[in-house]
Order: sequence, then structure tokens, then C-alpha cells
Amino acid sequence: MEQPVISLRSATASLGSRPVLRGIDLTVRRGEVVALLGANGSGKSTAVRAIVGQVPLTGGELELFGVPRRRFRQWARVGYVPQRTTAAGGVPATVREVVSAGRLARTRLGPVRKADREAVVRALDLVGMADRLKDSVNALSGGQHQRVLIARALAGEPELLIMDEPMAGVDLASQEVLAKALRAQVDRGATVLLVLHELGPLEPLIDRAVVLRDGCVVHDGPPPEAVGQHALPGHDHVHPHADPAAEPTRTGLLS
Repeated sequence: MEQPVISLRSATASLGSRPVLRGIDLTVRRGEVVALLGANGSGKSTAVRAIVGQVPLTGGELELFGVPRRRFRQWARVGYVPQRTTAAGGVPATVREVVSAGRLARTRLGPVRKADREAVVRALDLVGMADRLKDSVNALSGGQHQRVLIARALAGEPELLIMDEPMAGVDLASQEVLAKALRAQVDRGATVLLVLHELGPLEPLIDRAVVLRDGCVVHDGPPPEAVGQHALPGHDHVHPHADPAAEPTRTGLLS
């Protein structure tokens, strides 16, 4: 069988002295769209941050594209969209500059090529922001800022796209735009891992749902079953018609 794109086995991790991941197994195969669900504090964000190297594992094994994490160097194959609450605000840059940063793994800080400029425009067009190319990111609403962060990841044309709550604090119109952009990536064969608090417009794209509770996997299977049987209190809640600049209401510890 083909090597999984992501393979976590018996993974453990801690934040300070607090254990957060307690031996989880997570496999994502090429072309899959997997949703990581669970209450706040369940370990969702810690799991994806461990995958991209922001949180060290204290135990277990992690492989990306069949390569052990410690030896993996092909980061141009991976696009990562962090939570907007940890990535936004106060950046004195234009939309073009922020999205162009998504090409750095491919250009290796070399000169900007025509292919890079075209990739930036394509990514912004996918998220409906091509007309804001020269605008300062500080002039954008919350939903628009999130679109730019997603465009930054898409500009690198990754094979694996990892997104941490891409819909949090985003109005319904922006959610629909982002779902369309994600569908375009899936259609071209991208593999996607999403941290979500609710499936929303992304539900038709989800192949599997993996539900965490207290740092353990309690479900790995079809999304409707996961949502129906394992919906837990403490999820972020986003009002569908909320101000696009508004932050999500959080009722528990961030995972």
C-alpha cells in the first residue's frame, strides 16, 4: 500500500507540565480530507502543531510522506494555516506580500519569478481577494484576513494542507468562499487535515472524522456518526451571521 501522507503512532505531547496528547494514532492517506473534532482542550490544535513541528512530541512516532519527522525536509509539500487568533493583527504588509510568503519554501529566498507571481494571484482569486492585492492587511476584516492566510498556504501549491479552525470567527459568506477554495484543492488531488469545531459548509468534503477527548482518539470514522455521538460541550461556537471581524466565543480551554 502507498505510504500515508501523515502517520502518528502512539503520539504523546505536553504543554508545560500538562499532558495534552495521550498516545493518539492518526493516519491520513493521499487524497483524503480528514476533520479533527473535539471539545476545547481535547488536543486538536496540539496534534496539528506537533505535525508541523511547533510542539515537540514526548513520545511516539510521526512520519510525513513516509519519512520520519526528524529527517523530513520537503516543507514545500506542506501548507499550514494556523488559527487566526494566533496569526493575525498588526502586520505592516500588503495582501500581496503576505501571500507571497507562501512561496518562500519553493523560491528559497531567491528572486521572485513569473510563476511565483501567477501562483499568488491564483491563490487570491480562489479566496475571492484578488482585487485587494495592494491593500494593507491591517485594513481587512476578520473574514478577509482569514482568506489571506489561506491564500498564503495555497500559493505554495502544497500536496498536504493542514488548517487549524479555518472557519472560526468567519461570517457565513466567507465560509462559503473558503469551502469553494478548499474543494478546488481537493479536486486537484490535495490531502487535507482540518481542525474544526463544526463541519458547516465543509461537510460534503469530509471523508473521515477523528474525534479527540482528553488527548485520546474516541472515534475514527464517518463524519455524521462522529458529530452525532461525540459532540461535546465546550466547542467554539460561531454565529452564522456574525460580524466577520468578530472573534469566536470560546467556552473552554484552547486545545
